[in-house]
Amino acid sequence: MSQINLQVKPEFEEELAKFMAARRIRTKSEAIRIAVREGLAAARRRRRVRFEDWVGLGNRSARSRKPRFRTDDDLWR
Repeated sequence: MSQINLQVKPEFEEELAKFMAARRIRTKSEAIRIAVREGLAAARRRRRVRFEDWVGLGNRSARSRKPRFRTDDDLWR
């Protein structure tokens, strides 16, 4: 398991202590892991990303002013 070091403000520590007390979590590291895991899960539920949403995304990006290939066929020659 990798390690992450955080520097937090006192307000964060107070909120973390409340979270730990409400959930009966004994260590800060476990509380932070749970909070991050739940936050990521909530973000995933709010924004259902599907591959179909990405199709055509490259076509909407800025085009190069000096393309290396004139056509798609030139790319494969």
